[in-house]
Amino acid sequence: MILQLSPTILVDTPIGRGHTIFIIDYGMHQNSCWVVTMEKNGIVKHFDSNDIIVCTNFTFHINEEKNCFNHNSEIKK
Repeated sequence: MILQLSPTILVDTPIGRGHTIFIIDYGMHQNSCWVVTMEKNGIVKHFDSNDIIVCTNFTFHINEEKNCFNHNSEIKK
């Protein structure tokens, strides 16, 4: 199943921050694939669900601890 997200979900990945545009679910025996457009260069990448951290959203109380990958000090601000 492919789910198109509207609006997109802002996420942190091992290579930088981006917007999730699709989630591909292959079933219960395999992790979902997140299709992310990278903010820095617009390149579209595919990530396993274990490689995604949803960015902080105070309205919905998501990731208020500001967890992120350790690839860029700017993201921790």
